[in-house]
Amino acid sequence: MRRLLHLVPPGTLAVGGGLALLGLASYVHLAVAGHALDLADYSSLSVLWSIVFTVGIGVFIPVEQEVARVVAARRSQGLPPGPVLARGAVVAAVVLALLVVATLAARRALTDRLFAGDDTMVAVLIGALVAMAVAYTTRGVLSGLQLFPWYGTQLGVDGGLRIALVAALGVSGVTDPVWYGAVLVVAPLLSVLVTLPPVLRAVGGGLPVAWGTLLRGLGLLTVSSLLSQVVVNVGVINARLIDPADVATAGALLSALVLVRIPLFVFGSMQASLLPGLATTATTGDVAGFHGLLRRALGVVTALGVAGALGAVALGPWLVHRLFDAPGVLGHGDFAWLAVGTLAYLWAMVLGQALLALDRHRAQAVSWTVGVAALLAVTVVPAPVALRVELAYAVGSVVVAATMAVLLLRRGTRPATPTPIRPLDDVVAPGVSGGIR
Repeated sequence: MRRLLHLVPPGTLAVGGGLALLGLASYVHLAVAGHALDLADYSSLSVLWSIVFTVGIGVFIPVEQEVARVVAARRSQGLPPGPVLARGAVVAAVVLALLVVATLAARRALTDRLFAGDDTMVAVLIGALVAMAVAYTTRGVLSGLQLFPWYGTQLGVDGGLRIALVAALGVSGVTDPVWYGAVLVVAPLLSVLVTLPPVLRAVGGGLPVAWGTLLRGLGLLTVSSLLSQVVVNVGVINARLIDPADVATAGALLSALVLVRIPLFVFGSMQASLLPGLATTATTGDVAGFHGLLRRALGVVTALGVAGALGAVALGPWLVHRLFDAPGVLGHGDFAWLAVGTLAYLWAMVLGQALLALDRHRAQAVSWTVGVAALLAVTVVPAPVALRVELAYAVGSVVVAATMAVLLLRRGTRPATPTPIRPLDDVVAPGVSGGIR
């Protein structure tokens, strides 16, 4: 861990502080809602939460990454980010429009199957996707310009507002899930307003950026990002789809998942330094250095995963009841399967960074595709609802990690194409803020 921390560029601590507050906000949000809402309403909020962070993070994190990459490249040449922001905003708007059209087309099914007949939750879902599109696009500019204190401020303001807003709802005795969902709309938008001045000051003008510059790697990044979020979040949605009448299981599963995935928050801070370190050793042909760093990273996440698993299995059933007022439908065995899935997911995240460092974006996308296929296959096997989604999460994560390992071993550690080392600005903050909330 000390060696990895030596790779952390300036500003990462500011991002980590904002990320920590945003992570805390997730627990506070769900804890207050769990005590304020009845089982049916908390189940609807759980499904909304899972859709927002599966789809929103899956499609908008790649936009942030590509905007940051191009802004960083222009910054190194003394060029302003305005043209990149303009193109990135168009890309985000087009993706958002497609999501809104799809959501409106499926409005009746979503309302009846997932939100217990409350169509207002569909409006909240659309609002939350709008907020994520705006937030991730501006974060790409902040990251590319190395304005990491402002980047961390946006994360921190988002998290702080969520805590304040849900606390106000809890104290006021609000029992409508729509208001708890609306926090996912208001907080991100206000955090963007607070951190918009440095973006506007730096915008500048210039010739439009070629579309190919921004879109070249977006497709494969989006596939990998979206499928990775499906693996980690779709269990709650599947539980509601399999048995809409079982409102207790979906809410309990979300509460359990946010506990067993605590190690992912730690990996979020480590990820910022891991990718540039791997990319540097791969591009310079330092095979021993690449393998050594990969082994150390796998060792760190294995220790995190095992420690988290022991705590979750031992205390999980008691904690979800005390913290989230979750019904007692999950036992120690349920937490064991979820912990196995989280450990394998951590391995997949590290191995995925290795594939990206070797410019094997396609291999990473293939691995997540195979894992999601395995997840879906297990989900349709006849078994109790909770066990099906827990096994699906565990099996899907294991299959992703195993596929990545096989692809790494088969191709070795030579980059697929002779590309230059990317600047650290390109990989420090993008993706750190999402996927684990």
